[in-house]
Amino acid sequence: MAKTGIYVGLDIGTTSVKVVVAEYIEGQINIIGVGNAKSEGLSRGIVVDIDKAVQSIKRAIAQAEEKSGIQIKQVNVGLPANLLEVENCEGMIAVNSEAREITDEDVRNVASAAIVRSTPPERQIITLIPQEYKVDGFDGIKDPRGMIGVRLDVKGLVYTGPKTIVHNIKKCVEKAGLEVAELIITPLALAESVLSDGEKDFGTIIVDMGGGQTTTSVMYGDELRFTHVEQEGGEFVTKDVSVVLNTSLNNAEALKINYGDAYPDRTSESEEFPVDIIGQNEPVKVDERYLSEIIEARMEQIFAKSRNAIGSIDALDLPGGVILSGGNASIPGAVELATEVYGTHVKLHVPNHMGLRNPIFANVISIVEYAAELSDIYHISKSAVTGVRTTKNENVRYEKAPVIDMPTEVMDMEEPKEEPKSSESVTDKLKGFISNIFD
Repeated sequence: MAKTGIYVGLDIGTTSVKVVVAEYIEGQINIIGVGNAKSEGLSRGIVVDIDKAVQSIKRAIAQAEEKSGIQIKQVNVGLPANLLEVENCEGMIAVNSEAREITDEDVRNVASAAIVRSTPPERQIITLIPQEYKVDGFDGIKDPRGMIGVRLDVKGLVYTGPKTIVHNIKKCVEKAGLEVAELIITPLALAESVLSDGEKDFGTIIVDMGGGQTTTSVMYGDELRFTHVEQEGGEFVTKDVSVVLNTSLNNAEALKINYGDAYPDRTSESEEFPVDIIGQNEPVKVDERYLSEIIEARMEQIFAKSRNAIGSIDALDLPGGVILSGGNASIPGAVELATEVYGTHVKLHVPNHMGLRNPIFANVISIVEYAAELSDIYHISKSAVTGVRTTKNENVRYEKAPVIDMPTEVMDMEEPKEEPKSSESVTDKLKGFISNIFD
């Protein structure tokens, strides 16, 4: 359960930078400040110009400070899923305490033993998440501190990511005059935030549709098992509208928001609206159906690539179906189109916080919630990775680091072909999914 304190989440997105300041009182969240500034210096979810990104962060932070009345010094920062990997790990030590009572230092030492591995120079360990401990062979222990034993084992997940991405995000935050409390892998935080216990246990797919990229995640057995990043998002939909209608990007974005629909069957050819065309003095009438067909083409391609990725691990039959999130998912008709492409039930996640009931805020809210729920055991284990023995601040708490396994090959642009129906049972497919993920 989250303890009382102030938590700040920072989501550095391709199209906007979001900041949320939340106060937790006995596990209940109360959002007291929000910042939302246009992003600069980012492309497809990755920082490409540090100075421009810093200015965007400062603008969003200033808004959140003004609304919350709090000076922000530390932030929990979302880390995109690009090229992040997850591996199983195990460690074992002999307990050093004379009384044989397991201490924080023993937990830290066994975590250090678990992350002894060869990491390529271009990658770094982000964090270690312990799953269970064993004390003298007795397993299923979540927190061994205070127990008596002579041998301590740990099983967990270790996450690695590209040094460049991690460094650039940290650099931006630090140059904005802030301290990184925790780096949180966004898909893990989102899954923990939006899914029910049953959906996390039995299996659910989350498709987070951002401005610069779309992230598809699979949660199963209370763990994030798989993540795939497709470098297409809402910006691509806007560019398609701009190119086809020969109008500016600003006009195209306004058309998408005010008249757009991803499912042409819901639209009408008789409903028209004016469009300012480059090189013409007078606006041109465009019908609703034509605009919808432009949007549908790109959205269907995004969904098709996502479907190909999760179809390769037999995850489409998971009982939880698909949950859409992110700003691009808020386009009317997205749920209907996704239902056709994925061939399973689809729903849209909308945050249930006053003033933030828009999918665009789902990530930053989940970062705050995830940060608030991080355990003492997590912080001790993480100190084995960072080398810094963190102490908890009663006013600002942090969150843990996440998960991910994503294929690095680029997917084809073609739509997925219909595969012949198999007589294989759902149970067999789920078994195949698990073996594909953790073989």
